[in-house]
Amino acid sequence: MKTISVSVGSARAASVMRVLGALAAALALAGCGPSGFGGPRGDLPAAPPQTQAPPSGPVAGQTIGAGPVRVALIAPLTQGSGPSVVGQSLRNAVELAVTETGVNDITVLVKDDQSTPDGARAATQAALSEGAELVIGPLFAGNVKEAGRVARAAGKPVIAFSTDASAAARGVYLLSFMVESYVDRIVDYAAARGKRSIAALIPENDYGNVAAGAFQTAAARAGLRVMAVERYRPGAVKDAAARIGALGGQIDSLFIPEQAEAMGAVARELAAADIDPKRVQILGTGLWNDARVLKLPALQGAWFAAPENAGFNAFAQRYRAKFNSDPTRIATLAFDATTLAIALARSQGPQRYSEGVLTNPSGFNGADGVFRFRPDGANERGLSVLQIGNGTTTIVSPAPRSFSGNPS
Repeated sequence: MKTISVSVGSARAASVMRVLGALAAALALAGCGPSGFGGPRGDLPAAPPQTQAPPSGPVAGQTIGAGPVRVALIAPLTQGSGPSVVGQSLRNAVELAVTETGVNDITVLVKDDQSTPDGARAATQAALSEGAELVIGPLFAGNVKEAGRVARAAGKPVIAFSTDASAAARGVYLLSFMVESYVDRIVDYAAARGKRSIAALIPENDYGNVAAGAFQTAAARAGLRVMAVERYRPGAVKDAAARIGALGGQIDSLFIPEQAEAMGAVARELAAADIDPKRVQILGTGLWNDARVLKLPALQGAWFAAPENAGFNAFAQRYRAKFNSDPTRIATLAFDATTLAIALARSQGPQRYSEGVLTNPSGFNGADGVFRFRPDGANERGLSVLQIGNGTTTIVSPAPRSFSGNPS
């Protein structure tokens, strides 16, 4: 079966027809934490932050587009007493999607959740009372749970952006970059490249807790022997790294799911513990797709799983041309959710946002590659494996362009 394309390029009219044509053909055959913005406890960082000028404040009750199908964007447009950079970036990405499709199928009701669960609940209630058939967002896990509770009671689906898998549920789909997907991809690739004995060096934080569970599951599935899992308090990696170093030749790979800003200290302790990256293959997640990590001597030759950069780079170029600022890394999530909502509204009639349509096992093709929603609300993504070298990355295993079989 074909993968449904939802991405829209700069050649607007022709691209839109290809998008919607591929969608119709595929259906005929046939799930954050914010990116490096320090969300509430329980949200997990998904990718490095981007520097950006302060946004202008959104207009209360704002709408984007003028189509007959109503969709809501629930975003943290404000946080505390001021505007939110990440919220404005998500809102702008929605506008870009509506503009680039060049069609008039949906109206997006823009609602501010004020970065709180209570705000998300109120915003969702308001959007549903105004006729929203689909909720895009929110971002923070607690907000997603509240929005999901309200939307599910009304029989409406949610496509949200938290990376906390506990926020997913039937009818509440996470489009975010899930920790579990990164771990599965890099562990499977290591096993495919002949690695047999692995250890892990994992921080004691929310991201690390999720990564630790996913690592044990992925290693068992791939037939790898787990020789040690060393946990450490953030900023206190020395002793744990020394214990990994003491394993010597017992391991041929080492998994480290740490954020970019902490990897400098981790890399120094790897060197101090005589962990030779030429002998022990270092493995990481998409959090490493950051210049601070790529330049570290101890990580040259390391592998990590991440979306391929080309799609985001093309999106960012168009975003900058329209808004004269850089998008946050997760802005593509709002762009893809909106483009999908438009394509489904155009081609699927009353069933456009039904569970059967949204969980199509063929999946969808967005700015960051292929993805599909599982019935439980989590997602699967096509990720590449990148190798660090000379301060940059090389793709050593391209992301898949389609899915086979049903979601796992």
